Amino acid sequence: MLIQRKQTDNKGMFFVENDGEIQAEMIYHMSSPEKMVIEHTEVGDELRGQNVGFQLVQAAVDYARQHHIKITVWCPFAKKVFDKKPDWHDVLDK
Repeated sequence: MLIQRKQTDNKGMFFVENDGEIQAEMIYHMSSPEKMVIEHTEVGDELRGQNVGFQLVQAAVDYARQHHIKITVWCPFAKKVFDKKPDWHDVLDK
């Protein structure tokens, strides 16, 4: 499954697309060049139960590590994922 990233100005998303239609997305904004805020995660019915939401959050963590970005989590789903993955806490903005 290909997770893509798109960003315009300070708003962006990690997403999964099929036939030109977004089937899963994690929306974020950059509160500064080195701070990402995860706002919302949504997975369509056709991808539910396939761990796609987790993969979207993981893509954000990988991106944050590569670009030395800290993450703030507003999204309840993403917060649950971070709570289960203490090895990702290095990217959390404390």
